[in-house]
Amino acid sequence: MPSIADSRKTVLATAAVIPVLLAVSLVHLLNDSMQAVVPAMFTILEESLHLSYTQVGWILFALNMTSSVMQPVVGSYTDKRSSPYMLPVGMGLSLLGMLGIAYAPNFWYVLLSVVFIGLGSAIFHPEGSRIVYLAAGGRRGFAQSVYQVGGNAGSSLAPLMTVYIFAPLGQIGAVWGTVLAGLAIAVLLALAPWYRRQLKAWEEIREQRRAAAAITGSTLAPEASHPRVKFAMGLLIFLVFARSWYHASISSFYQFFLKKDYGLTTEQAQIPLFLFLAAGVLGTFFGGVLSDRFGMKNTIVFSIVGGAPLALILPYLPLVWIYPVIAVLGFIILSGFSVTVVYAQHLMPSKVGMASGLTTGLAFGMGAIGAVALGKASDVFGLTEVMRVCSALPVVGLLSLLLPSDREGQRAKS
Repeated sequence: MPSIADSRKTVLATAAVIPVLLAVSLVHLLNDSMQAVVPAMFTILEESLHLSYTQVGWILFALNMTSSVMQPVVGSYTDKRSSPYMLPVGMGLSLLGMLGIAYAPNFWYVLLSVVFIGLGSAIFHPEGSRIVYLAAGGRRGFAQSVYQVGGNAGSSLAPLMTVYIFAPLGQIGAVWGTVLAGLAIAVLLALAPWYRRQLKAWEEIREQRRAAAAITGSTLAPEASHPRVKFAMGLLIFLVFARSWYHASISSFYQFFLKKDYGLTTEQAQIPLFLFLAAGVLGTFFGGVLSDRFGMKNTIVFSIVGGAPLALILPYLPLVWIYPVIAVLGFIILSGFSVTVVYAQHLMPSKVGMASGLTTGLAFGMGAIGAVALGKASDVFGLTEVMRVCSALPVVGLLSLLLPSDREGQRAKS
């Protein structure tokens, strides 16, 4: 039987292939584009179904809670038993959700439809991160950034879909999301044989580790219960939670703020939002690349703390300054998006699915509570005041200075 080192070498040698990263990144783009359909249709659904800001918040809450809270559950399950064919099934659920939104006659049908989309996303994200982990070779930050660029690029399409699809076609335009789901299913079916081979090789490694642990009496994952790891994971989740609240304020409510305070039309209000999300795509990629060179903690600190001054002044800027400032803000804030996942995997290397689910899943589910809170607060206190309060959220990022250095961990292992 091959040794653990030989098995690991085989996995990494066959997995470190750029086409695999590009394929899963494309599926990430398609998946997050379907999720982006929901906030992209907020202004359309508000008019066609006469929704309040609170109902808008509940729709986003249902989407994020379903897609997020289920991720650690899926990740924990697939850490023990993974199947390549879970991914196409998940995309099938998202396809049903797209059809549901297109033909929903009222708020409750929309709510049910976004639950299907959320479940599909919850299945995809932990397994997508596992594929990236197996395909990364020694460049984890780069690989995760390629993967996350796909997702952020999909999210950034929301304003464009509003302008070119949903504004002219209305609610029925959501049926175009089924095309995205169909393409994603096709790519995942093509990727399944490669993934199956990697899972088989990785399972051989895990079996040999279990056998070695049984002989020595050690455990496979002592790092998961270490107090320092628990503290770091808890703090990391809290930071992602705060970032998610701020991201929700921009991606879901900033367009209403621009219409109300600056007098922009629905189409015009999409431009600053698109700049924020599109610049975030670039930030996601370069953040991952820079983390391989300068360290994950340093990149996380920069991404959260660096954007705080721009976030604080954004609600008070004249319109002409909003465009460049929000673009730079998006680049900085989202430069740590992929790095937080890699940092969590660094803390919990034997529980990749769980680590990915906690950072991209549960933490965003906690952030979804912010969507409901922001919607309700906007109805009660006014949207302008809420946006000004939200501008202070990135200041919480100062706590990222307390995270353990990943460079220390690397030196300790060497």
